[in-house]
Amino acid sequence: METINWGIIGCGDVTEKKSGPAFNKVPGSKLVAVMRRDADKAADYAHRHGVRKWYSDADELMNDEEVNAIYVATPPSSHFDYAIAALQKGYPVYVEKPVTLNADQAQQLADAVQQYNGKLIVAHYRRRLPMFLKIKELLEQHAIGEVRTVQLRLWQSRKPALVTKGSPNWRTQPNLSGGGYFHDLAPHQLDLMLYFFGQPAYYQGFGFNQAQDNEADDHISGSILFENKVVVNGSWCFNVAETENVDYCEIIGSEGSISFAVFGSTVTVKDESGEETINFEQPENIQLPMITSMVAYLNNEQPNPCTIDEAVVLMKIIDAFAAKPTN
Repeated sequence: METINWGIIGCGDVTEKKSGPAFNKVPGSKLVAVMRRDADKAADYAHRHGVRKWYSDADELMNDEEVNAIYVATPPSSHFDYAIAALQKGYPVYVEKPVTLNADQAQQLADAVQQYNGKLIVAHYRRRLPMFLKIKELLEQHAIGEVRTVQLRLWQSRKPALVTKGSPNWRTQPNLSGGGYFHDLAPHQLDLMLYFFGQPAYYQGFGFNQAQDNEADDHISGSILFENKVVVNGSWCFNVAETENVDYCEIIGSEGSISFAVFGSTVTVKDESGEETINFEQPENIQLPMITSMVAYLNNEQPNPCTIDEAVVLMKIIDAFAAKPTN
């Protein structure tokens, strides 16, 4: 494919700044059409972003002869159906996270990629941000020795500051999101653990609805043992006081530590020689580096930056962490 002409299914909040404008900033990539079920909102998005075509029906967008790649940016409940439909039509597909509602759907999607000999990329875009590439480099250089354990904490109030405001809160409707805020935010964190440490050997956890503020579980805990013997412990709570909001990840090694906020821009490295803080400037459109890598992959210039098979492993971990506690 010389020029990749994208069609977005679901031009909602995530596409306004994080991803949508980036498609026109990558050489050989162009956003040519958008779709949203609300025709007025689809037209408004197209007008504001200079997109020539808009639709209120996904089939019409996928039948547009100019479109040759699909970005699925709807709530997770419809990721599976739209991705399957796009694969059946021969389109390469970029799918927002979480890739599906659960691991069973993710595996079915992986099977479909094989069946249709398709290309599918999952939007775990933090893998391509300079901050996390630097952390991966430090780990590969054994800057803190052998990694022993990782402690993850994401504690937020009932209205997390990390979540986009201004739209209906589908994130706390499990039938639409797969769970709650955990399913929206934790995929970023847990995918980085897979990116840094490889294949998990064992994982378990539990989730429950502690505050009973809505339908979704708001307290989740889980642990992963990786094949390389790294142990990750995670805690997610979405009902704390605003004064107790925490986004913190600490990687502890035999000779030091690396700490950072997954949704931040600063990394602190400690070792025997002292402490260093590294600051990063995030891209204006935070998915731009991922979209750049994805376009290169679709042109057979780079490997897939995040495969559906990797996302299947992630969804299995999410399902295990969200399991109901048993006696």
